[in-house]
Amino acid sequence: MTRPKTLPYTPESDANELLATSDLALVIGLVLYQQVPIEKAFVGPYLLTQRLGGTLDAATIAGFDPEKLEALFKEKPALHRFPGSMAKRVQAVCGHLVDEYDGEPAGLWEGVETAAEIKKRMMQLPGFGEYKARVYFGVLAERFGVRPEGWEDVVPDWPYVAEITDFSQIDDFKARKKAWKDSGS
Repeated sequence: MTRPKTLPYTPESDANELLATSDLALVIGLVLYQQVPIEKAFVGPYLLTQRLGGTLDAATIAGFDPEKLEALFKEKPALHRFPGSMAKRVQAVCGHLVDEYDGEPAGLWEGVETAAEIKKRMMQLPGFGEYKARVYFGVLAERFGVRPEGWEDVVPDWPYVAEITDFSQIDDFKARKKAWKDSGS
């Protein structure tokens, strides 16, 4: 796996670096990446890390008091448009990662020989359907070099975040994504 130095999805360089260096931060960003702008979703893991004292750990989040976790998500600025439901979703995803992969998101792909199996594992994450699993896989394939057999068939054939290599491309990306959605594709 080749790890990029940054995933430039926010105007915050520390958040972008965290997305590239922490597999859990990327998963949490993808959980939050619905019904909010890309920048809001992907700065969330960085803000959560700060609110948790500087560490992002699946077991810690999975075992956190749900009400206290929700309070962290609601703290200003809120981590999502729907902070309560997203706190529950992030906690469920972390619980799944702890139960199935010792808390390590890399367990979703390490040692797996086919892209179809990785996608299947991703779709078992709470709240991850076909679309989100393919986006997640696409980021891993395009930016991290995770390319097992059949990877070309799993990466999205629509505009998705892995295409962004510089934050200055965000507006163009959003326009292309909106056009794709508006076309009914």
